[in-house]
Amino acid sequence: MSKIIIIVGIGILILIGAFILIRNNYLITPSNQENPNEENPDIIVDYPEKNQVISSPLLIEGKARGTWFFEASFPIKLFDENGNQVAAAIAQTQSDWMTEDFVPFRAEIEWTSSTSMNGTLVFQNDNPSGLPENAKEFRLPIIIGVSNNSGIIEVKVFFNNSKMDPEFSCNKVFSVERKFPVTEDVAGKTIEELLKGPTEQEKAEGFFTSINPGVEIQSLKIENGVARIDFNEQLEFQVGGSCRVAAIRAEITQTLMQFLTMVKSVIISINGRTEDILQP
Repeated sequence: MSKIIIIVGIGILILIGAFILIRNNYLITPSNQENPNEENPDIIVDYPEKNQVISSPLLIEGKARGTWFFEASFPIKLFDENGNQVAAAIAQTQSDWMTEDFVPFRAEIEWTSSTSMNGTLVFQNDNPSGLPENAKEFRLPIIIGVSNNSGIIEVKVFFNNSKMDPEFSCNKVFSVERKFPVTEDVAGKTIEELLKGPTEQEKAEGFFTSINPGVEIQSLKIENGVARIDFNEQLEFQVGGSCRVAAIRAEITQTLMQFLTMVKSVIISINGRTEDILQP
């Protein structure tokens, strides 16, 4: 009887081992799915750059592997911050595309826009099969500039307003528009417009600023969604009270946060200091 039990036990162990071996042979290692928000190894966009202000018409240049093309072309689409398609274009190769190496491409895209807004350029591989598993794309966040011939961009700056907020809730700010020539440093130029304060007409409408006159930007860096902006000491000169401090921070922060493709948070400093500034 004991021999039978041993034989049965060995048989069970053999069956278990065989099951594990077969199961491992059929396991499929998960593939690395392409994340369209990260760098794509199949396409390199030389121009425009990430978070750059673009204006119409826009010449797009870059390189893509030959497998990205079909019949020497692939589609590019421009979407606004609400996900609406603004324009589309076809990129064309500048050399033989029948290769797995990188091939230069160019495209020109045009659109009509009267205001500046966040947007995305979407580069799609030409997928003649129509199968979802063969589709690839690369997304490039940009800022869509106005499309008029004057090359003027429209942005917003934020101030307090005694009529819209008569009880003055400190950190409640309201936007007014500013216009200036298209520039790559749109965020810095917008803050410069903020520091000028409201116009006389805007003052009559209740707008006012809590920021001192004479404040200057010393540096502005935007990296990984964080805007680090440094001012001179005039920003905190004779500033007292928690309400005014909150108002100053709100004007600066909200003005920068309109550029959502670039800015997710704001760090304010004075002469490089962040910890002991704008004390109530």
